[in-house]
Amino acid sequence: MKHLLILGAGTAGTMVANRLRRSLDEAEWRITVVDPDEVHYYQPGFLFIPFGIYTKADVMKPRRNFIPRGVDLIVSSVDVIEPEQRRVRLSNDGRYLSYDFLVIATGAQIRPDQTPGLMEHEWRRTIFDFYTLDGALALAQHLRSWKGGRLVVNVVDNPIKCPVAPLEFLMLADWFFHEQGIRERVELVYATPLSGAFTKPIAARLLGDLLERKGIHVVPDFMVEHVDPDARKLVSYDEQVVEYDLLVTVPLNMGAEVIGKSGLGDDLNFVPVDKHTFLSPRYDNVFVLGDAAALPTSKAGSVAHFAVECFVENFIRYVDGLEMTRLFDGHANCFIESGFGKALLIDFNYTTEPLPGLYPLPGVGPLTLLQESEANHWGKLMFRWMYWNVLLKGKELPLPALMSMAGKQLVG
Repeated sequence: MKHLLILGAGTAGTMVANRLRRSLDEAEWRITVVDPDEVHYYQPGFLFIPFGIYTKADVMKPRRNFIPRGVDLIVSSVDVIEPEQRRVRLSNDGRYLSYDFLVIATGAQIRPDQTPGLMEHEWRRTIFDFYTLDGALALAQHLRSWKGGRLVVNVVDNPIKCPVAPLEFLMLADWFFHEQGIRERVELVYATPLSGAFTKPIAARLLGDLLERKGIHVVPDFMVEHVDPDARKLVSYDEQVVEYDLLVTVPLNMGAEVIGKSGLGDDLNFVPVDKHTFLSPRYDNVFVLGDAAALPTSKAGSVAHFAVECFVENFIRYVDGLEMTRLFDGHANCFIESGFGKALLIDFNYTTEPLPGLYPLPGVGPLTLLQESEANHWGKLMFRWMYWNVLLKGKELPLPALMSMAGKQLVG
């Protein structure tokens, strides 16, 4: 009997377990999933918690609810991966698990410890994150009594999970403080290492004034070197200074420590793989999916979903000795909450930047690309139900895994 071992039961790992359990013969394949946490988190929902839109109960469920019958779940972290020996060592009891094929889906985590000054005595007092449940809950509590001042959102470096989330946070904050009646007492600032809020040419042209219209100031090309928590200052490598009263940080994102410890990753512990098949260039029985992979596309749930669609078909062919023909194109789509009950939607891949148009049906939509609409806002809120009830369980969605140009408008 062959053994498929999946490290990580987040979005990608859980979908793979569900899809392959249905596709592989149970008499010939054993599937094991290893994850250190009993709880599955709906991470896109963390964004809404500081503004009272979601609660803790909305974003967490028992992980075992989504692991299919016939798949073994081991709750443990992994101490080391030994691909030459085709095995991993578990942290909780030191035992080894051997495998025939390995899927690494260990995700990405924030590392505020990598930026000097970020986690000193002001951590979760005047400095907060919203990329963790604890951080989002602490920020929600703080905003309930905050009287206003200079709120700075800073991205330490890229890549990050859900690259549009910092922009969404700012636009939701604009709406939130209007609703609280204190918007005139709040200055919103976005300090980003990128050249602007929107870096793709067409999106920048169509949406370039969006933040300006909302009174959000952008500080581009800002690479933070350290934080001075006493003076409440961000200091960049080229000695620019951004002052704040309240700092909302998107810390450095890194892959799991076990990746670095096992010598499998790059400088940020993300694993290099073929961007079309997810196969490791070093080991012919190791695949990497989701945020753990060093891919030139967004680290977002939609990427994991579309990637898994392609991977499952390829994996079945691969283990039968056939060529992998379902080549992933980097397809991603992301809702961007813009406040006041509206949102945008972007759809793109490795080679095609976001374009205007209608999605998913040409001429019908009902979602609009690169344009604010109430339908997009409700689409984002409804996605939580889809995530828990359809995506994680590996059920089919009527959306193509590869990006389609249908409904898109070519812009010169």
